Amino acid sequence: MRPSTRFPDAPGEDLPRELVELGRRIAALPQSHAKELGESYTQVVDCVKRRRRILTLVQEALSQLRLDIKYLMFDLEVTREERNELRSQLDENQRDDFGNSW
Repeated sequence: MRPSTRFPDAPGEDLPRELVELGRRIAALPQSHAKELGESYTQVVDCVKRRRRILTLVQEALSQLRLDIKYLMFDLEVTREERNELRSQLDENQRDDFGNSW
C-alpha cells in the first residue's frame, strides 16, 4: 500500500498536519492493520473536507449577506431623505395654499 494513493498527504489536500501525519503512520502499519484503520481514516478525511466546504459556503453567504445589508441600509437612508424632502415640499405647498386662500 502506498501512502500517496491511499492516504492523502500531498500539500494540495489542505488537511490538518496532524491528520496527514496520522495517514502516514497508518500507511506504515502492517497491511491488515492499515486496511482496518484506513477505512476509518478515509471517513474522517471525507468529513474534514465536507466541513471545510460547508464552512467556506457559510463564510461566502455571510459576506454576501453583509453586502446586501449595506445596500439595504443605503437604500433606506436615501428613501428616508426623499421622504423628508417630499414632506417639506408638501408642507411648504400647503402653507402657500393656505396663505393664498385668505
